[in-house]
Amino acid sequence: MPFWKEYILAQSVDDALTALEQAPQPSCVIAGGTDLLLDLQQGRHTPVHTLVDVTEVPELTSLVIRQEMLYLGAAVPLDQILASRLVKQHAQALFEAVSLIGGPQVRNTATLGGNVAHALPAGDGTIALLALHATAEIAGRAGRRTVPVNDLFLGPGKSILSAGNELLVGFNLPLTSLSQGSAFCRIMRPQGVAIAILNMAAWLHLEEGVIVGVRISVGPAAAVPFRANLTEKYLLGKRINGDTLAGAGKKLLGEARFRSSPHRATAEYRQLMAVELLSEVLRCAAQRASKS
Repeated sequence: MPFWKEYILAQSVDDALTALEQAPQPSCVIAGGTDLLLDLQQGRHTPVHTLVDVTEVPELTSLVIRQEMLYLGAAVPLDQILASRLVKQHAQALFEAVSLIGGPQVRNTATLGGNVAHALPAGDGTIALLALHATAEIAGRAGRRTVPVNDLFLGPGKSILSAGNELLVGFNLPLTSLSQGSAFCRIMRPQGVAIAILNMAAWLHLEEGVIVGVRISVGPAAAVPFRANLTEKYLLGKRINGDTLAGAGKKLLGEARFRSSPHRATAEYRQLMAVELLSEVLRCAAQRASKS
């Protein structure tokens, strides 16, 4: 039984939008397809008439410094992100997150845009982008818009992208400056089930060892990827030490909402591990900021 009727290989953003607009509905964008094709095959995605392939669209496959930002096209394969010197220099948390997505064969095909568009509360790439203050470029027939990554999501598996009418083009990340660093950590099931029990990313800016800027993201801790704003406020003006980390852990547990899941872990276990992960990502980010 076919899962689509027409397959179009777009050559530009306008080409892709035209194909989506003119296709008998429903239509869908495909790049790596590592999630989409399985969802179609296993009945978790409604059948589509037209798939629009964006892997030959230059703007979606670029990874460059542009307008003093690191730009990553939404269709750049994960293995190319891992091979990029620019990502290692300016987005260490993203490098670490991407390295944990799937295995080598998956990363050879899967894309960052697909990871984000899947809109899971604990998407590894999404959690890293949140801490790195990334923005997303979205193209539609009405024009283009730039949206903070944390504003993309409406709920589990739901985003603000208008299906069949809009295209996630890419992401812009601030360049890492002196005394700044980031890190990503994850806990997953030992047998290798490809969902995180818990993941976390942090970005720090230090001045003489004092935290003057901080961003922390956690998943799954809410219906959407979660920014720990109260924990961030607590950390400002402090130094990384045992007392600070203990206080930050308490703040995080006060604002994050961890639930029990038969596929992941109990809420109690997640709470314990969240404190440990927070300490690990903050210490690692601080160490990198001190060396930069």
